[in-house]
Amino acid sequence: MSMQNLVTDRPNVVTPRQAGWWAPIWVVAYVALLPLPGIAESVLVLGALFTMLRLLLLRLKDGDGIRSLLGVPALALTSVLFCAYWLPQLGSVVGAEDQGKVWGKVAAGLRYLPFMWLVAIAVGTSQRRSTAFTGLAVVTGLWTLDALLQAALGTSPLFWSLDQLKWLSSGHGLCTVQEIAAADRLPGVFGPCNLKFGQVLASLSPFLLFVVGARFGRWGWLLSAAAVGVVLVLAGSRASLITYALVLLVSGWRLLGAKWMLLVMLAGVVGIGALTAGSAQVRERFARTAMAFSGGASGVNEALSGRSQIWSAALCMVREHPVNGVGARGFRDAYPGCNPYPEQKPVWGEGPALHAHQILLEILAETGVLGLLLWIAGAAMALRAWIYSGTQARDRARPAALALAVTVFPLNTHLAFYSAFWGGLTVLLAALYAGALLAEQGD
Repeated sequence: MSMQNLVTDRPNVVTPRQAGWWAPIWVVAYVALLPLPGIAESVLVLGALFTMLRLLLLRLKDGDGIRSLLGVPALALTSVLFCAYWLPQLGSVVGAEDQGKVWGKVAAGLRYLPFMWLVAIAVGTSQRRSTAFTGLAVVTGLWTLDALLQAALGTSPLFWSLDQLKWLSSGHGLCTVQEIAAADRLPGVFGPCNLKFGQVLASLSPFLLFVVGARFGRWGWLLSAAAVGVVLVLAGSRASLITYALVLLVSGWRLLGAKWMLLVMLAGVVGIGALTAGSAQVRERFARTAMAFSGGASGVNEALSGRSQIWSAALCMVREHPVNGVGARGFRDAYPGCNPYPEQKPVWGEGPALHAHQILLEILAETGVLGLLLWIAGAAMALRAWIYSGTQARDRARPAALALAVTVFPLNTHLAFYSAFWGGLTVLLAALYAGALLAEQGD
């Protein structure tokens, strides 16, 4: 008789912990639908509502509620990480230029708590964790293969399929003609009107590399790493290349060792050189980067796509609102008053900057020192949980831990962490980490 049957005393009873089979499916569906941000957000909200209803029913049925699906340590860390993300928004309401907008953001942010519980439940047992991580690896692998086909054929089969469905349902496509013409990189399944493919693929790549490395060994890892690397050079921003370099270094070092990693890095340099020679778009991006070393202050700003101007404005906001910032997602409203060069047309085109493009500056500008301290407290709790966990716990959480770490790596540029798109992905990675690391012993 199995240990489960000894516990339940009935051989075929489905325990509440087994009843969480739906959670990994919901997580994979949310990630798979990220190329359609509106639908993905709907999946997130419905998942949060379903989780609240499910937990309420469990509470009424057996009096245990969430603890029957998620252990107390994982529940505690997941909730702490949510607070580290959400409380800075609440604190930024006082003195915000548009308090109504910030209050709306604060209220909407509450959906992330039950969603994070759902995600942690999805990796709370070995079976559910295998389903979730394998599903994320499959999604990442399909996106990579699709982007390689786009590079070879000129069309992303996945985006083309989504675009045709949009035409059938609404009479117009996902992107306008102007957006398609303006695309300066390989957009993959996300399409030319949502150029976030590189950042998302780089952040999710640990799931693909760890799953392939575990199942197919060194050569499987090398083949997958090369495929994702080619796609990111063609499709990714420079920020995504930094993210992916960290992923390769950490995941490859454990699997390959120092000598093989040195060969991988040399091969990567050669590969980037070959792609630069063969792609005009890649050459243009590297030529823009080189302007930082020859064009003075204006050259640096051009090389950073206007980010030095944005960062100067962010520092201005920090000086004027040091305690709790200008309000979550209030950067665009405060930007005109802090624009250091209001008389010049910005590098990115018309309109104000929408966010700080750097995690520390975004937190400080929008939520102040108070917000930064709360984020640091959350990071410290996450790190403490890692330090005091055993080897087995670290191994099962490693893909999620690496994905989260490279996504919030401070020496890089970033998308907006308080936006619905990037914020949703960030809290998902945080919950995957907490749920996998603190899954109950033996799971």
